[in-house]
Amino acid sequence: MHPLLRYTLDLFEPAQDGRATVSVLPKGIPLRPRKPPALPKSKLFAPLGLVDTAQSAIETIAPSSFMHPQATREVRLGDAVVGYAFARAKRRTIGFMVGPDGLVVRAPRWTTLGEVDAALQEKASWILRKLHETRERHTKQQDARIVWCDGATFPLLGLNITVRLDPGHHFTAQGAHLDDGTLSVALSFEASANQIRDAVHAWLMRFALAHFTQRLDHFAPQLQVRWTKMRLSNAGTRWGSAKADGSIRLNWRLVHFSPAVVDYVVAHELSHLRVMDHSPRFWDTVRTVVPNYQDLRGQLKDDVGPKW
Repeated sequence: MHPLLRYTLDLFEPAQDGRATVSVLPKGIPLRPRKPPALPKSKLFAPLGLVDTAQSAIETIAPSSFMHPQATREVRLGDAVVGYAFARAKRRTIGFMVGPDGLVVRAPRWTTLGEVDAALQEKASWILRKLHETRERHTKQQDARIVWCDGATFPLLGLNITVRLDPGHHFTAQGAHLDDGTLSVALSFEASANQIRDAVHAWLMRFALAHFTQRLDHFAPQLQVRWTKMRLSNAGTRWGSAKADGSIRLNWRLVHFSPAVVDYVVAHELSHLRVMDHSPRFWDTVRTVVPNYQDLRGQLKDDVGPKW
């Protein structure tokens, strides 16, 4: 690793869309790119469209390719060609973010492209790993996409639930009713996919609110904290958040995961009401109520919920 660089990784790698970030921070003196070995220009930065494609074709056969839809520059990292969105920003670090669309690079206005190039090459293995993970996660999400119709299935607290349309509304609950792995929905058989999806979503939001509230009430006394209010989140990159005033936000999509994973996220956010950082003291606090939090944290990163 370059002796003048320090890397910081985002704790919540993504949950939902696989987004991850890394920053490269100069320590007091300007970054100077290490002198690289003699590489073809196609392996370094070049404005998109100016890469020597003929030379690239000779150097490698069908390299991996990751192209951001708003790519403005292109780089060769290892055996992959990466087109990324580049922007100048008011910041002190060179920041990399890997999301569903690909790689985004933001750099301070004073940073030269040579310094950006050195940082990119330095972190190439991390970037490629995140790009591959994001692509794989996207593929899994597409495979898990729900076809909204009578007989559709979706995961609820780790179990598969089957949707059944019930035009006669043969239950007393509002909109939908869960019984023995079947969610009866008060819609006609002619209901559109969007109508079925919206009805199930409305029921899931009510279910999530009730379940999360029960789990907050379960763990708060054990952690000796008091939460004041809870709201459901639809965030694409965070599973939860907590504020010092006791307010909690939890992503409703957590209902797709196992009860143990939900409990980990609930305990995680409640623990922030005692320790508002991710120091060793914070993780010791989480461990008091969820001893196997590391395994559950890994599941949250690896498992893929359905695409809505």
